[in-house]
Amino acid sequence: MSKKSPKSILDKASFEFLESYINNASPVGFEVTGQKLWLDYIEPYIDTRIIDPYGTAVGVINPEHPFKVVIEAHADEIGWFVNYINDKGFIYVKRNGGSDHQIAPSLRVFIHGKKGPVKAVFGWPAIHTRKNAKKESTPELDNIWLDCGATSKKEVEAMGIHVGCTVTYQDRFDRLANGFLVGRAFDNRIGGFMIAQVAKLLKENKKKLPFGLYIVNAVQEEIGLRGAEMIARRLKPDVAIITDVTHDTQTPMINKNIQGDTACGNGPALTYGPAVQNKLRALIEETARKNKIPLQLQAVSTSTGTDTDSFAYANDGCPSALISIPLRYMHTTVEMLHEEDIENTVQLIYKTVLAITPETNFNYL
Repeated sequence: MSKKSPKSILDKASFEFLESYINNASPVGFEVTGQKLWLDYIEPYIDTRIIDPYGTAVGVINPEHPFKVVIEAHADEIGWFVNYINDKGFIYVKRNGGSDHQIAPSLRVFIHGKKGPVKAVFGWPAIHTRKNAKKESTPELDNIWLDCGATSKKEVEAMGIHVGCTVTYQDRFDRLANGFLVGRAFDNRIGGFMIAQVAKLLKENKKKLPFGLYIVNAVQEEIGLRGAEMIARRLKPDVAIITDVTHDTQTPMINKNIQGDTACGNGPALTYGPAVQNKLRALIEETARKNKIPLQLQAVSTSTGTDTDSFAYANDGCPSALISIPLRYMHTTVEMLHEEDIENTVQLIYKTVLAITPETNFNYL
């Protein structure tokens, strides 16, 4: 693993914010709680802010400057919608984002109803009742259900639960050995945390930028990059640096021939692909080299599958790049990443921002 920075930028206050930010519930389309937390944290480091009609939050430094640079992450987490309540009070769901039905059984959730969060669990038949079956059932979307302790549909509804209520997992932030952190929704609230840290560094180091910096925490990425699509059209940035998560491919059951070779603790990963503008990508690589920031490389054959695509192809085209932090067990309740990667990713975005000027040549030829 990479050598740890002599002075950590992740102080106690930063980690307190990270923990509360990861633990909050912000499912796709209902990100308001997390966006409030994020804006409150970033407020001392920005000049003004923008909130669009669907909840994308933007902190702005130098809002009067015509040249606009975006650093961006997304705020939403995967979850579920209540879809059907049967007469016995069992609740069936449909996905809100890319939720994995195979991990659901036995997990604890909150159902966010009209009267506040209701505790529930994803039920599953005991092994004793399944072991003699000719063909053992596996979790599918049509056979997983929530149990909130009610015994009838009427009791469920009395709790404030109705079709359309969002459902999120209860799992929380924690620390593991050797600098690993675990929690749900690191995809991609860790990105929102890191771009907020960039704003903090700029303020604390009294850096004066020769352009407007737009620190964007977008909504609805998990259902098709929708928040980024809207805000890119509104802001019309000149440059965009997107941060998201990518797969740590060192764990069992992952094919490196397909997924590439990236590892937690070895630094941020920079993407090569059609949506990534080559001169901006080269600037990021050179910035990493000059500042001795460890960097991993990955490639995509078509789209990046991240908000990078929305910014790159918005308006008349925006030079865009993707810096990702390696993550284990994506779209589960035990997503894992490494503390050193957070520091190095923040430093890479920060140093790249300082390397950009309105005169930087991003022309294709």
